[in-house]
Amino acid sequence: MNGAAMYVTTPDPDSDDLVTKHAALVKRIAYHLMSRLPPSVQADDLIQAGMIGLLEASRNYDATQGASFETYAGIRIRGSMLDEIRRTDWTPRSVHRKARQVAEAVREIENQEGRDARDVEVAEKLGIELKDYHRILQDATGCRVFSIDDAGINGEESPQQASGEPRNEPLDCLHNSDFKAALAHSISGLPERERLVMAMYYDEELNLREIGEVLGVSESRVCQIHGQALIRLRARMGEWTGK
Repeated sequence: MNGAAMYVTTPDPDSDDLVTKHAALVKRIAYHLMSRLPPSVQADDLIQAGMIGLLEASRNYDATQGASFETYAGIRIRGSMLDEIRRTDWTPRSVHRKARQVAEAVREIENQEGRDARDVEVAEKLGIELKDYHRILQDATGCRVFSIDDAGINGEESPQQASGEPRNEPLDCLHNSDFKAALAHSISGLPERERLVMAMYYDEELNLREIGEVLGVSESRVCQIHGQALIRLRARMGEWTGK
């Protein structure tokens, strides 16, 4: 035997048991996310990323910190899946560019008028048809224009915080308490229907189809309302996000 044998690691049976016991949690989180993501995102990719998160959780979990393993693992699994979505961002640059243009138009109108910008006003300012404006809103819902999931508005610790890993995202400030207060204030100031859609989507975790059934409108209309809310928040939170 040479000295290298000293560095061979053996499987940890406790860690393996945790992975086996909680494998179903990975699928549950993946399919929950799938209901809120564009069709181009594959469940298998999320599950694979989630399993990596589960493995890391099983190795790093410290029961003395107070949180149950399922809670801790859920954060790590979901974080790994969101990292995978960020890494394989499917959105064309044109969608991000148009979303920025809409947000800037909304910001200018609201600053000038002192009230919520209306769809027709934004479309007119951009020099486009209303139907084209609504299409931009739908595209904005699918892309990472402004991810409320990243904002931790549900009071959850971010995966990076849980793991102690540094964040390199432009939205590092999302975990700042002042930012969260400003975000909550901006959400409370949304038009009633947009605020209602945001509450059902992020707090009650309904998907767009389910929200449409509650409101009595089509899924595509809910998508537009959601996109408008995200862009309005982007416009109002520009000093925090730098966008």
